[in-house]
Amino acid sequence: MAWRVTSRNMLPTKENNAPMVATLQEILLAPDTKPRVTADCMTLIQQEVSAKSGVSGTAVKLAYKTVNAVASGYVQSMVETMLPDMIDRLEPYWADFSTSGAGDFGDYLVKHGEEVSEGLLSVTDERAAAAERPMVIKAYRGVRGSAAKHVTAALPAVGALVQKYAG
Repeated sequence: MAWRVTSRNMLPTKENNAPMVATLQEILLAPDTKPRVTADCMTLIQQEVSAKSGVSGTAVKLAYKTVNAVASGYVQSMVETMLPDMIDRLEPYWADFSTSGAGDFGDYLVKHGEEVSEGLLSVTDERAAAAERPMVIKAYRGVRGSAAKHVTAALPAVGALVQKYAG
């Protein structure tokens, strides 16, 4: 029986030799891919924070700077820790996108913006609830009220990052 892989995000099945779609977990957390995805997430976060303006943007910048000053490497550690859960939250959207024939995952995410943003923020909310560093908790609480709009604004970039590896 010949085994074929017709796309880098497809896996063969033994039963029918037809490829089956790999999950985002399998694609984005593969040992050779995860470090690059994590690095790209860090770049995305830094770009998004730098681009913020206005009162809520200033609060985001201050919170980011505070966390980095108080706990060097904390953001990187949290990206690595939360990445599997974030991918889990994106998985149903990716599955629907993949069968929809749509061309741009970022655009697809934007169309479901509030729902996607709240799903992703549920991951950060869970981590914040378990946090032990008072400065981190205070910084998170200070920006959580406006977080959904910032996450929604970042969805095109999030979609592009996912599609870079999975699409």
